[in-house]
Amino acid sequence: MEKKEQLYEGKAKKVYATENPELYIVSYKDDATAFNGLKKGTIAGKGVINNKMSNLLMQKLEKSGIPTHYVEELNDRETVVKKVSIVPLEVIIRNIAAGSFSKRYGVEEGVVFDEPTFEVSYKNDDLGDPLMNESHAIAMKLATKEEIETIKKYSLKINEELKAFWKECGVILVDFKLEFGKLSDGTIVLADEISPDTCRLWDSETKEKLDKDRFRRDMGGVEDAYAEIMKRLTDNI
Repeated sequence: MEKKEQLYEGKAKKVYATENPELYIVSYKDDATAFNGLKKGTIAGKGVINNKMSNLLMQKLEKSGIPTHYVEELNDRETVVKKVSIVPLEVIIRNIAAGSFSKRYGVEEGVVFDEPTFEVSYKNDDLGDPLMNESHAIAMKLATKEEIETIKKYSLKINEELKAFWKECGVILVDFKLEFGKLSDGTIVLADEISPDTCRLWDSETKEKLDKDRFRRDMGGVEDAYAEIMKRLTDNI
């Protein structure tokens, strides 16, 4: 698979065209951002971990019936994925109160929900990725009612699968962000990544944070946390 011109560069990844118009190559960077890009830094080795973790978890989800954009891992930082048009909605599934949820609603971090919450934001950096409800998304033609229903069904299934898996690793899945895309035939598939950048992951015993919150909150030990979460994943997958 040959890497051709760069099509896009985001906060954490670059996307390249290939000789196949239906396939792209994603290259993961070590750059780290938080608060919609207001805080910037580097987490050494993050790109390698996020690439490999995403690929392992997406292959696991494929086996449980969740279609993804994953095709093939090329090397430590690069993966072949299916070309998708990203649905401009960020889905956040929460099992425990933390982060912006705690801040927004005044709920103490660590409160466990009876059932997961399904939250949707408009994927728009200029507007700060504002929260929106499903009827707003339909009114703005960001997705159809059927597409949103499919995304919700997949998101909750992904939560069940990942929550159970991380539990085996001695890790609590607190919350996580998902993005979905559409193939050329309109099929909805899981896209983007699943990594410590996009998930809150706490040690089951100590509640120690093993994710990007260590970078956001200047807690230190960021590289060690990413390495630890990767070790637990590979030991259990």
